[in-house]
Amino acid sequence: MATKRYSVERTIDAGPQRVWELLADADGYPRWNPAVVSLSGRIADGETIKLVSTVNPGRTFSLAVSGVEPPNAMVWSDGMPLGLFRGVRTFSLRAVDSDRTEFSMQERYSGLLSGLITRAIPDLSESFAQFADGLKRAAESRPS
Repeated sequence: MATKRYSVERTIDAGPQRVWELLADADGYPRWNPAVVSLSGRIADGETIKLVSTVNPGRTFSLAVSGVEPPNAMVWSDGMPLGLFRGVRTFSLRAVDSDRTEFSMQERYSGLLSGLITRAIPDLSESFAQFADGLKRAAESRPS
């Protein structure tokens, strides 16, 4: 079973709660994240959100939200039945101290068809960097 993965990390000069507020506000994503055209829905366990990204603005991704542990972690996922293909994006926040957070985000693709499907997925490295840099800028510029 083939696996492909993207990841990004940033140290953000803001506490985890400030960073989490941005990550948990679906409607706010287009304001700080240049990689997102739109994000709608409620970011909470068991919910489904709808994402349109600049990488593929003609497609809306329906993502299941799970593993929500404010202000530390959450998971967005999508896939095909029978384990044929699955994409899982994991967000993690770790407090360095009260005013600094280690942010990491990774996306992993797996499943029987992942080798074939991931060939059609463009390189997401730049999109991941834009996401992390936008989050860092927004969190650091927000008033305390």
